[in-house]
Amino acid sequence: MEDYKKITKEDIKSTFKNLKRSYKFVKNNKKSLILCLIFSVLSLPVSILTPILSARLLLNLNEGLYESLLRIAAFLFVVYSIGHILGLISRIIYKKYIVKIVYDVQKELMKETFNLSCQTFDEHGTGLFIERLRSDAKVIAEIYDDLASIIIEICSNLGIFIVIFTISKIMFIYFVLIGIKEIIISKKRMKYYYQRYKKIRDLEDKNTGFITELIRGVRDVKVLNSTNVFMKKYDKRVNEVNEENIKLTIKNNKFFIISDEINEVFEYFFYFLGVVLTKNNLLTASNFVVLYMYKTKMKYVFDYFVSMMESIKTFNLSANRVYEIIDGEKFSKEKFGNTNLNHINGDFEFKNVSFSYKENKEILHDVSFSVKANTTVAFVGKSGSGKSTIFSLLSKLYNVPDNKIFIDGIDINALTRDAIRNNISVITQNPYIFNLSIRDNLLLVKDKVSDKEMIKVCKIACLHDFIMSLPDGYDTIVGEGGITLSGGERQRLAIARALIKKTEIILFDEATSALDNETQEKIQKAIHSLKGKYTILIIAHRLSTIVNSDKIIMIDKGKIVAEGTHQTLMKKSLKYQKLYQADLIK
Repeated sequence: MEDYKKITKEDIKSTFKNLKRSYKFVKNNKKSLILCLIFSVLSLPVSILTPILSARLLLNLNEGLYESLLRIAAFLFVVYSIGHILGLISRIIYKKYIVKIVYDVQKELMKETFNLSCQTFDEHGTGLFIERLRSDAKVIAEIYDDLASIIIEICSNLGIFIVIFTISKIMFIYFVLIGIKEIIISKKRMKYYYQRYKKIRDLEDKNTGFITELIRGVRDVKVLNSTNVFMKKYDKRVNEVNEENIKLTIKNNKFFIISDEINEVFEYFFYFLGVVLTKNNLLTASNFVVLYMYKTKMKYVFDYFVSMMESIKTFNLSANRVYEIIDGEKFSKEKFGNTNLNHINGDFEFKNVSFSYKENKEILHDVSFSVKANTTVAFVGKSGSGKSTIFSLLSKLYNVPDNKIFIDGIDINALTRDAIRNNISVITQNPYIFNLSIRDNLLLVKDKVSDKEMIKVCKIACLHDFIMSLPDGYDTIVGEGGITLSGGERQRLAIARALIKKTEIILFDEATSALDNETQEKIQKAIHSLKGKYTILIIAHRLSTIVNSDKIIMIDKGKIVAEGTHQTLMKKSLKYQKLYQADLIK
């Protein structure tokens, strides 16, 4: 029992903490909340008067007082109409209020999701964050309406309890006992509910990630003819959630059955008390009818209180899940400094950098090199040697210790996000093209670009003529992931998108690998035209394309094994010679 009390105290503490933290989403919309409360308070007399008038209606019918009955019925009609109008206005205001709160929570959550480190996404996938954006934000918004409603119900039923106490103190004790019974049973049910519901939400996070990945890879699933395999995996995951839901439902129903059986005893006891009190002239028949009308309403009140406890449990779970992301206590976030640079020269240096995506599996080991501004440096080596990891660290997609990577002589950890990413463009081997128009894909990196500037970068990327051949030109929608474009067209669009930023450092991560020889030659000429104006780093798919680089760095198994010009490496590095000769044979 003590353990249960401890859990209850923790629940209360957690609820107040989460309400306090989430109030910032409410305060900008508190006028709507206040209006909802006002209209709800105005409807209080309806809740109190309705049972009394309904009881009087039945008594007048029984006594043959038809004129009085009609007057009460007319008055009851007015009371009901006023209640409906007030309820309608309150619901309209509430809907607008909830929509705005959900938007504010999701916006904050989305912003903080973007601040999470790439390592977090590597470890947990995307489904966990999609599910929390989708469902938990709504739960947080709705709790304030639930709390407002329970306050109104309490205020309403204070009046009803006063009326019951005035009519019969014995019956008042009866209703109090019913309330105590409901609280005891619901508390025990909530303890089990929370544990099971939390497990269900965790499974739903994983399912959302699996479904998202499955839909994104639907074309590969079709090509591999693996629909049946994936459907079996899908069935297994869904069945896990269904089994947990069934267990929760069965347990809940057991509690409800127990509660209903006890209610039947209390129901009989109500009539027994009514008969005893009426026979002993301690209760009039008319007052017994009034209490009977209140009995039904009080049952709804207790049911509502139970659902309120469930809402609080659900709210705490959702709030904890949301603040796990916002606070960054469970999921690591990107870390940036306070030094801002609007313009950088383009010098940078790695000093004894070692890095692992996972423990005990080092990708880079003690890597050191320097690059001077406005030079072109190429990185070569076998797949998995760590070339792309260097680019990821330079873009600060992953956190590194202090004093390991420097840009213009400043520790990368001291620089702001904008100082790094507004001055570095990365063109990857498999760029993600968004389901937008070509124009909008270009405007993602710079929202104010003239048509002339847009056309210029697309010509450099050898893309303009292709765009103009499309029916809608630059306004052509390219589909999810740029599916309507070929691999080469997606890479050229990514190159144009990067060039439009006009950054001092441009990283080409095998960005010409999907291009045909003719287009690749044109892109190489375009890259060559940038030489001396920008710091250019290239991960080369074909070594023949980087022979004119100012420096070539060869990486093998996470270590730098050679560096120098093409001519120097051909003379001094046997590994480079073999790699270059193998490339010529292709």
